[in-house]
Amino acid sequence: MSPTFRSLRVRNYRLFATGQVVSLSGTWAQRVAQDWLVLLIAPNPGIALGVTTALQFLPMLLFGLYGGVLADRHDKRRLLIGAQAVMGLLALILGLLDLTGVVQLWHVYVLAFGLGLASVVDTPVRQSFVSDLVGPDDLPNAVSLNSATFNSARIVGPALAGLAISGVGTAWVFLANALSYVAVIAGLAMMRPIEMWSTDRQPRAKGQLREGIAYVRARPQLYVPMVLVFMVGTFGLNFQITLALVAKQVFHTGAGSFGLLTSCLAVGSLLGALQSARRKGMPRTRTMLLAALAFGVLEVVVGLAPSYFAMALLLVPTGVAVLLFTTTANALVQLAAAPEVRGRVMAIYVLVFLGGTPAGAPLIGVVAETLGPRASLLIGGVVCALGALAAALFLTRSQGLTLEPHLRGRPHVHVRVAPLR
Repeated sequence: MSPTFRSLRVRNYRLFATGQVVSLSGTWAQRVAQDWLVLLIAPNPGIALGVTTALQFLPMLLFGLYGGVLADRHDKRRLLIGAQAVMGLLALILGLLDLTGVVQLWHVYVLAFGLGLASVVDTPVRQSFVSDLVGPDDLPNAVSLNSATFNSARIVGPALAGLAISGVGTAWVFLANALSYVAVIAGLAMMRPIEMWSTDRQPRAKGQLREGIAYVRARPQLYVPMVLVFMVGTFGLNFQITLALVAKQVFHTGAGSFGLLTSCLAVGSLLGALQSARRKGMPRTRTMLLAALAFGVLEVVVGLAPSYFAMALLLVPTGVAVLLFTTTANALVQLAAAPEVRGRVMAIYVLVFLGGTPAGAPLIGVVAETLGPRASLLIGGVVCALGALAAALFLTRSQGLTLEPHLRGRPHVHVRVAPLR
């Protein structure tokens, strides 16, 4: 088997990845359909999209750390089965409300918040569950393949959603997504617990949440990636808002064109994930910093794109950059965390990655409404680029920066950030 896909040799991981492809395709299709539904029924669509996204991620901000505590205490596979079942039920309810023609904006708000509550358990458990499936040696590869799976779904899901919305409406997209959760639940049920990497479950005790926070605060190799992830997640990764508004208000196109823009970003993300999976050796902090800087610059360029097709093309390298950044940051954090606290560490990671969205999404929505959709892309890109430069400056001062001159035909200088200790 190719080294790029070496984690798929593990049966339990194959089941997990297969179920994720189906379920996540449905999830991404629902996101496109949900955004389009809000555009159709909301009087102020930019603000309404921001509020919907904020409500979906607000539970992670409020309760996300407790999901990590649950991951360290309980059977992760059973927690995932329960969370996926709840998500499928919520998609079914939204689909039925839409199909019967009674759906209102407040229904979307309530169900988005409910989905966020289920994600409080699902996301940190799913992140830390990967190491139980493949072990430490294959963990960087599995993290990259997870991202490849995620972004394969981002290609298929929005494309199918665009076609389905144009043909049969948004309701059937929600109902199909509800059905897709059966795949991931079946995959989880078929796994062999005896073949998993055992992790000692932590007994219930006081102070476990504070213990996890203190563990991260004491280790720069954990909190530096998390701070940068917060900046990118809060201000840069709001494409579900910006691309919908750009498609409708700037280029005056429909749902199919919105889905194509999202798919172009996903194509780049898939390429970035596969490149990360192909990489040998341990993840490097330098790669994370350069990828974050490149993403910020590219998002600015996307915001300046003169035409729809130019924007679609520019979203491909933007997706490559952001996936190189997120996969590297994720692997750095997981490998630096001890197994007995990995659930809590990944909950903090997810919190800083997604928890800033409740603040960032409405802000981006307001900027888009007042200054235009392009302005929201420009501001988000600038903030991400400055965050990457600030992180590099911090590492320069706290960890040291080495300049290595080499003469190889032409004089040039290599800059290397000393490894975090």
